Amino acid sequence: MQRTYLPWLGLSALAAGATLTLQDRGVAAVLFDSRPLDNSRFAVLARPVGRSDWNLLVLEQITATPRCWEPRADGLIDPALNRFDYTGICSRYLDSNGYSVRVGQQDLGSGYRLRLSQRGTTLQLLAMTPENPTELLVGRGTVNQRDRDGFVGLTLEPGWELQRRVYGSRTLNHVYFANATPLAQLIAASGGREGQRGDGRFETSHRASLGPATAPGLPGEAGSGFTETALASGPVPLQVIPFRE
Repeated sequence: MQRTYLPWLGLSALAAGATLTLQDRGVAAVLFDSRPLDNSRFAVLARPVGRSDWNLLVLEQITATPRCWEPRADGLIDPALNRFDYTGICSRYLDSNGYSVRVGQQDLGSGYRLRLSQRGTTLQLLAMTPENPTELLVGRGTVNQRDRDGFVGLTLEPGWELQRRVYGSRTLNHVYFANATPLAQLIAASGGREGQRGDGRFETSHRASLGPATAPGLPGEAGSGFTETALASGPVPLQVIPFRE
């Protein structure tokens, strides 16, 4: 008797950001869809860690006030949500459970990871995979100074934007760093970055951030375009479909 179920255990691992086999990646490429987001409601930020490292995180403004982050006069970003109970007001995406890479309508979350690398005063957000030495430049920011209480705002490169992961008719609490260009073309255009990873000190494959450094348009404000239902209660579990003998 032939079983007609899919390997849901593997797909659950994928939703959690685990590294899967090539077969699982092929299934994932068609399992998840995406939809556009109002990127002005998000901030992609780099948080300083220790003397030289960085962590990536993404913040989402759900309600108009209070503000989840505020630009500072020195060019850094103040993570204002740390000073109040932000439940239902702000969402945080801290690692590969909350964000991943999508290129050319293909989910690359199981193969590509995001890392931050500082070169001089420039902080780069890079997408990389062990299977290919060429890194994709996703975004960048400027490090005017290092302040443990001040985050660096990152701006996405042309062609990159934030999108929401979709499973069937369900919108998930997971965002993509998305680019519509086919992966082969992006790799070819980024060939000059091959072999430039360095020693990996700035590897942040499980902690990421993105979004404009300016405050977003918010619900109730002119031009905010706020129409999405907020997802602040955590990831939506994938539906378990029983098999049939």
